[in-house]
Order: sequence, then structure tokens, then C-alpha cells
Amino acid sequence: MKKIFTRFFCLTVFVSSFSNHIKAQSPASDPGAYIDAINNAETDMNKTYMAYVSAAAHSSRKRKIEKMRQQAITSIIDTKGKIIELPIYKGDNSLRQSSINYVQVCYKVFNEDYAHLVNMEEISEQSFDEMQAYLLLQEATNDTLQAAGNRMTKALADFAAKYNIKLTSEKSELGDKMEANDKLSKYRDNVYLLFFKCNWEDHQLAEALSKKNVTKIEEARNALGKYATEGLTALDTLKAFENDPSMAVACRQALTFFKKEAETEINKLTDFLLKEENFEKIKKAMDAKAEHTQQDVDEYNKAVKEMNAGVNKYNQVNTDLNNNKNQIIKNWNDTEKSFTDTHTPYYK
Repeated sequence: MKKIFTRFFCLTVFVSSFSNHIKAQSPASDPGAYIDAINNAETDMNKTYMAYVSAAAHSSRKRKIEKMRQQAITSIIDTKGKIIELPIYKGDNSLRQSSINYVQVCYKVFNEDYAHLVNMEEISEQSFDEMQAYLLLQEATNDTLQAAGNRMTKALADFAAKYNIKLTSEKSELGDKMEANDKLSKYRDNVYLLFFKCNWEDHQLAEALSKKNVTKIEEARNALGKYATEGLTALDTLKAFENDPSMAVACRQALTFFKKEAETEINKLTDFLLKEENFEKIKKAMDAKAEHTQQDVDEYNKAVKEMNAGVNKYNQVNTDLNNNKNQIIKNWNDTEKSFTDTHTPYYK
């Protein structure tokens, strides 16, 4: 199952003035120092969050990951406390309040919305629609943070303009890593949906086969072939992520398998199920007769022979399909884990 990666919007601003301005020691009397105080508090929050993201991607220890999440929540609370403690700058509370609002959104997302996502995660694999809704909720959560960040950026720009402070946005290690994580999450979600859609339909197909429901088998087989074909077409235009095509390649291998399964292999199984159904009719008719002609016996024996041969073929096809499928799924899971581990930035 996918891990949850909520993508935070990072604000990283470095301050200088139009003139040879020397910052005062107190944020209460210097607008540049005031901006720095707020920016530093938010950066501390983002550092703790990025450490959590790194731990979630590179560790399988659930207790450690949850501990890091709780530390991130604590850091958000601490950040809010630091900003609240700042004095209102010369009667102007606009930047301070904007920062408080931004941090409150971060807290809501990481504490309340995160819990909602965890609950949705448990049901997301029940259908493609549920999984898509789950990923869309993740995206909506990120959009909420993005909007809050944009409001904070505007408030910062307005404050700087009002007090004649020149802002220069410069890249930082933290900002680069958070941006890289955002790009990774979007790419992985796009590829994952292509795989999941076929994998989920394959489960429906397996369930129909177990119940020997030929109508349901055909419905699932047709859907699987359609989704696999659409997915392969989508992969044709998908570029490698940071020159790493491994996840797209693993997805293509899986979808190619599902396409072949739907178009050629499943027919072999349904052919047997139809023969089995026909055999049961012959057997029932045979059992109902008190006396049997030689023709009855010959037809029955022929049906038994065909049935035995069909059983062997069915078992062989089914075994081969399951073995190949297990290998494909293992390769997908291993590749996704390796891909995520490779491209999620390490941060402590």
C-alpha cells in the first residue's frame, strides 16, 4: 500500500534592503529583522516536516515514523507560539496574523486532515474510484496548503513594500528538498494510478473466476484489457523522472502482462469452464437414464476424456498466470519502494 506523503508549501525568503541597511537587534524596531523572525520560525517547522517525510520514505519502522510525525506536529505548535510571542510591529499586525493563519492551516492539515487520509487509506484499495478519491483528497490537501502559502507570500510582499524592504528569494537546501518531494509525489501518483486501475480489475477477474461466473469474467476481462491498453498509451508520453525510468518500466511490464492476460490467457480458462458446464449437463443426462446405449457411453467417455485434458490445461494456465503475476507484482512493489527511497531526499 502507498504511504501518505502530504506535500507542504515551503516559504524561504532572505531579506536585504535597498540601501546599506544594518538590521537592528530587535524585530520590534526593524522590519527586516521582523521578517527574519517569522521566516526563521516557519523554516524550523518545515525542517521538522521534511525530516518526517524522509523517515517515512526511508524507514519501515512504524513507531519511528509516527514519532517523527508527532515531532512535526509539536514543531508546528512551537512555531505558532513563537510567532504569537512576537510584538505587533508598530501597530501593524498584518504579517504576524498572516503567519499565524498559515501555521494554523499547516496544523489542521497535518493533524486533522492527515487522520482523515489515514482512514480513507484503509478503504482506498476497494475500488479504483476510492483510490482516485483518496489521491484527489491528497491533492486537495496540498492545494489548501498552497493557497495558504500564497496568502502568506502576498502578506510578506505587502509588508516589505510598505516598509521599503527588498526581498530576494534564494534557493536553500530545505526548499530544494521540499520541491523535489512535491515533484516526486505527483509523478508517483500518476504512475501508481495506471497500475492500480489494472491491478484492481485483475482482482475482480480473479473473484469472478473463483465463482465460475462466465458473464462476470467477460466483463472484468474486457475492462482489464481496456485499462491496460489505455495505461500503456499514457506511458508512451510519460518522461523518465530525473533520468530514472524504472517505475514507468515496471508499470509497463505489469500492464503488458495484464493486457496479454485479458486478450489471450483468460479465454483459455473460460473455454474450460464452458466445457465443464457442458460436461455436467451430459453427466446429469447420463445419470438420469436407466439404460445407456453404446452411443451414450461413447459420448460420455469422450466428454470425460476432454474434461480430464481440460482440467490439466486449466491448472497449467492458471499456475503459469499466478506465477507470472506474482513476479510482476513483486517487481512492481520492489521498484516502487526503490524508486521512492532513491528520490525522496534524505533529511534529518
